[in-house]
Amino acid sequence: MTLVNLKDLEAHLWHAAHIITGPIDASDYKTYIFPILFFKRICDVYDEELLLALEQVGDEDLAKADMFHRIQIPESCHWKHVFAEVKDVGQALKDAFRGIELANPKLHGIFGDASWTNKERLSDELLSTLLGHFNKVNLGVACVRNDDMGRAYEYLIKRFADKANKKAGEFYTPRSIVRLMVNVLDPKVGESIYDPACGTGGMLLETVHHVKSTGSDPRLLILKGQEKNLTTEAIARMNLFLHGMEDFEIIRGDTLRNPKFLQNDQLEKFDNVIANPPFSLKEWGYDQWSNDPFARNQFGLAPKTNGDFAWVQHMFSSLKPETGRMAVVLPHGVLFRGGAEGKIRKSLLEKGHIETIIGLASNLFYGTGIPACILILQAKSEPKEPVLIINAEEIFSKGRAQNTLSNDQADEIYEIYQYQLKDYSHEKEGVARWVPFSEIEENDFNLNIARYVQKPLEEETITVEEALKDFQQKLAALEQAENELEALLIMEGFEL
Repeated sequence: MTLVNLKDLEAHLWHAAHIITGPIDASDYKTYIFPILFFKRICDVYDEELLLALEQVGDEDLAKADMFHRIQIPESCHWKHVFAEVKDVGQALKDAFRGIELANPKLHGIFGDASWTNKERLSDELLSTLLGHFNKVNLGVACVRNDDMGRAYEYLIKRFADKANKKAGEFYTPRSIVRLMVNVLDPKVGESIYDPACGTGGMLLETVHHVKSTGSDPRLLILKGQEKNLTTEAIARMNLFLHGMEDFEIIRGDTLRNPKFLQNDQLEKFDNVIANPPFSLKEWGYDQWSNDPFARNQFGLAPKTNGDFAWVQHMFSSLKPETGRMAVVLPHGVLFRGGAEGKIRKSLLEKGHIETIIGLASNLFYGTGIPACILILQAKSEPKEPVLIINAEEIFSKGRAQNTLSNDQADEIYEIYQYQLKDYSHEKEGVARWVPFSEIEENDFNLNIARYVQKPLEEETITVEEALKDFQQKLAALEQAENELEALLIMEGFEL
């Protein structure tokens, strides 16, 4: 079998979305395309494993044994069985998905809850066309390597987000921003990474790419994430499986109200915590947090109608003592809003937990044009330490509908961060500096970036000749205006 070119694979998968365009809204493409893609992949991989096992043992029944397969595919649930159906195709898909989930407890709920049997949206003819399109390409490992399968999957996530636009913010963070955050945290083999608002798993996967880029084995990472949305949580699990990862844990649930990762009835602790939680969540669980059993409000209670600092404190409470670090994307308001948020910010600063603030350009995220910032916090307490503030608002590429941050630009910001870490006294004028605690205290713990790092005003210098020429031009224009006014007055009969 020949390898499928990545670009060809991406084009093939993207065309699948065109097949269901019309009956299915762009924001729901992911709900239908991803389960079928995953279904085809695991069935083709199963067939490859079956052939290899047959060569070894020579007996088909024995070759179907669990030991030879990472995922079990019951015979009546195989792609070939469903593809052969011409009537009630949606029901056949639904039954196959259910059968595979029952045979593989680790895949429970992974196919989501799409309405496959709704023939008004998905007729038998349309589903058969969609399955026929996927059937054109063998998605086994011999044809599509794990890396390419994962990249093609991420490509689809990005394209679906572009198509869905404003509705995409809930599950997609621009990969360059994720890259920047992961580079700053720099997770190592053997460390644990937790994303309490994991979406489609992009941040967890970026840690995989990061560790792989260092020549280490990412399978030695401990990856855990929680996601509230059923479909998105399923996509995250598919995403990790399709990247060749198997030792991970993604659990569905409301993190702020019902955190799932616990040890001895307390929050589990991690080396790295990373997230892009929903901005300024209004209904976030204020009543439960008033008496939180996990003591997450140790620095204060976030405002009733804004959960930004609830996320910060949940993430901080999930860090390993002394060694844990976290990176979180938040709206700029967390840097300067007063009241309850001001008190929480003050406590974090006094104990030296806020290490770095990176201000990003506006309009980089789906669904909101407001500028965001990245906060880097550390578990260890270093009272009244300076804070590194980086103003990266001018590092971006201008777009018509939305601005972008390229990987090179993300790496440029990371290099600024790295350079500043080497020397507390160094300042990159208008871009980055270590701000002393005393200065922050004088500003009443307001961390508005412009207060501390602002691009200097450029003084305009002109020569005497240029100034004289400019004066002469303005004088000539003034004389012309006077002449025109005089002519107008004479025409109207005024005596001068």
